[in-house]
Amino acid sequence: MSAADGEPKKLNFIEEIIEKDRQSGKWDGRVQTRFPPEPNGYLHIGHAKSVLLNHGLADRYGGRFNLRFDDTNPVKEEDHYVHAIVNDIRWLGARWEGMSGDDPLAGVLFASDYFDRMYAWAEQLVEAGDAYVDDQTPEQIRENRGTLRSPGKDSPFRDRSPDENLDLLRRMKAGEFPDGSKVLRARIDMQSPNLNLRDPIMYRILHAAHHRTGDAWCLYPMYDWAHGLEDSIEGITHSICTLEFENHRPLYDWFLERLGIHHPQQIEFARLSLSHTVMSKRKLRELVEDGTVAGWDDPRMPTLAGLRRRGYTPESIREFCTRIGVAKFDGISEMALLEHCLRQHLNQVAPRFMAVLNPLKVVITNYPDEQVEHLDAVNNPEDPSAGTRQVPFSKVLYIERDDFMEDPPRKFFRLAPGREVRLRYAYFVTCTDVIKDDAGNVIELHCTYDPATRGGDAPDGRKVKGTLHWVAAAQALAAEVRLYETLFTVENPNKVAPDAAARGEDWRFNLNPNSLKILPQAWLEPALEDVPVGGQVQFERLGYFCCDADSNDQRRVFNRAVTLKDAWARISKQVSK
Repeated sequence: MSAADGEPKKLNFIEEIIEKDRQSGKWDGRVQTRFPPEPNGYLHIGHAKSVLLNHGLADRYGGRFNLRFDDTNPVKEEDHYVHAIVNDIRWLGARWEGMSGDDPLAGVLFASDYFDRMYAWAEQLVEAGDAYVDDQTPEQIRENRGTLRSPGKDSPFRDRSPDENLDLLRRMKAGEFPDGSKVLRARIDMQSPNLNLRDPIMYRILHAAHHRTGDAWCLYPMYDWAHGLEDSIEGITHSICTLEFENHRPLYDWFLERLGIHHPQQIEFARLSLSHTVMSKRKLRELVEDGTVAGWDDPRMPTLAGLRRRGYTPESIREFCTRIGVAKFDGISEMALLEHCLRQHLNQVAPRFMAVLNPLKVVITNYPDEQVEHLDAVNNPEDPSAGTRQVPFSKVLYIERDDFMEDPPRKFFRLAPGREVRLRYAYFVTCTDVIKDDAGNVIELHCTYDPATRGGDAPDGRKVKGTLHWVAAAQALAAEVRLYETLFTVENPNKVAPDAAARGEDWRFNLNPNSLKILPQAWLEPALEDVPVGGQVQFERLGYFCCDADSNDQRRVFNRAVTLKDAWARISKQVSK
């Protein structure tokens, strides 16, 4: 019996933890979560899973959800990224505490808001002998940290007195020392089997302007130090992270216990990895900076901005994240499943139109030269309330070049010499002549039509096997159509052969050279002129498309979001056998 039949929804392991906490009265039954992005790039679909998980938990249990930027590295952070991330989260449908429709940043929190309190706590640890200023170079610190098989070595500055450390820290904050000359480290255990506990760095000197605080600071906190303090300040109850932070949890706990402040529970889950792409922000940035893609919002990118521009809907992404669930072990989710979720949603909501991407001219020789008819066409067979529209029909048309063959094989049911087919919503037509250029290429077809078959049915009951889409040439809109495929040709581009470097190969080796195909001379039915930028439609028989921001008054631009063929449905059917 499924949840739809009345059985309660099965809880994931994080929900089970929260249920137990609420039953025990932990935090007075309160649930408060957060999503803490770094403003140094765009969100990708892996971030979407985290946003939706954290927001969903707070919403389910009547709690609070915070959007907080972890802006602790001024070298890589920009306001541009802040606004892009806020826009993406709004688009996904998540609502954070204090959010307002008038001010896009209303209620948004920043780690930089807490810099003063973080620094005060750093002094507290220094005074307690739990932190010290280290003068070693970055290379020396890295070398003396040890490895998983060998213990670390104490810094020669580890036993400085609290007074000396406090004086040095205050001088670091005052800007007295150059970048990289000193760091503040926690004094924990250089012999620990967990490398994160081998006297981790808490602060480093960076004489760099911050996107919010300007030049007020030259001493910036490291993520592991700042992360737990931010959670504590905000009263977070469940600090939900991806699995790579599991080994960092003892450090998260150590800092909060030493300070004696509110101590949230860190819980780790498996990140979302998607086939045929990369999710590393560093690698995505490289693709942008080296010109492999046209920007963070290139429709081939797994960024939310890229997916949105391609034609993905927030509903489809939410459904995808629901289907893959919340797990404790990493895995790769199929791109085909994401496409299936989009296809399912757009099938319900996208209006249908006719467009010809690779045109072949057709002249209806027995149709009046100046006559134009307007035929009724269904906007969405899945939604009767969407009604109908008028499509112009005239003597000269365009059909898809692939819908004609001069010498067709036995199972080709589309147009051929002497064959009759149906034009969608229009008439039966028969090909009577094929016009070619000097090179023998077909450039034009001559056909006759049967006036009695208006609407697509013959009064005498005769049947045709082929139905073609078309557009009237005189009324058609010129368009550029961009056909997108996966960015990489292999499921896991990160998996590189051991000898790849010797062959001059890296993770880029399997970039798909056919990930973008531009069709510069497509023709659309005139009703598509009213589709706004970002609007999703179905081009009948071709797929789902989205109007791109590059559109202008002279030429519309449409991106293919997904084809009509459902690879995931086929995969699921095979697995179930």
